[in-house]
Amino acid sequence: MLTKRIIPCLDIKNGRTVKGINFVDLRDAGDPVELAEIYAREGADELVFLDISATEERRKTLADLVYHVAEKVNIPFTVGGGISSIEDVDILLKNGADKVSINSSAVKRPDLINELVAKFGSQCIVVAIDAKQIEENWKVHLVGGKVPTETDLFEWAKEVEERGAGEILFTSMDHDGTKNGFANQALAKLSSELNIPIIASGGAGAVSHFTDTFIDGKADAALAASIFHFKEIEIKQLKEELKKDGIPIRL
Repeated sequence: MLTKRIIPCLDIKNGRTVKGINFVDLRDAGDPVELAEIYAREGADELVFLDISATEERRKTLADLVYHVAEKVNIPFTVGGGISSIEDVDILLKNGADKVSINSSAVKRPDLINELVAKFGSQCIVVAIDAKQIEENWKVHLVGGKVPTETDLFEWAKEVEERGAGEILFTSMDHDGTKNGFANQALAKLSSELNIPIIASGGAGAVSHFTDTFIDGKADAALAASIFHFKEIEIKQLKEELKKDGIPIRL
């Protein structure tokens, strides 16, 4: 089993870190630059920085904020929100991001994935997929979860891999912010059908949830927000517990 990664997520709205439940009811969680610095120091393997209102409000991710965050951290850093062109990615990478995450723009124009991979390489391109279970099917949602589509999660994930993306960040909208555990059944199916790494997102609330998603969900990395922002679980403590549970993790 390859080393698993722990990834704090900083959802940004109006320059502040926010967190909600099921993608709504957002509350302030602190300054993103300060939090990024703390998480890097505490042993996070990577960071994800998502400007959650960038696509909705038709504006670009705050490149200057990316620059200030990248200035403070020495671990890989993914940036997403409102990215729809080679120019957008170029600006973010030049401001210090290691990878970019695309979501709505990729569903609307899948060729964007191929174009970005050709220009920057697979290792730079993460495709985020927000999905909700409707009856027996997982359906992809866009614009921060506000716009439902008929696109099937698993079919889209396969296409994303075929187009060259380096990773998939899968968020279960049903689990987001609930602290009841990750969507391990869907994660396990994704992992069994794909060869690229899958990042689990949505539902972290206890150390056992991370253990379960690495073992039962076969996730390559686990992303969480509120439990770190509000200090419900410390990263160092989480990693030590995972090590005891037999999960290969970098301490």
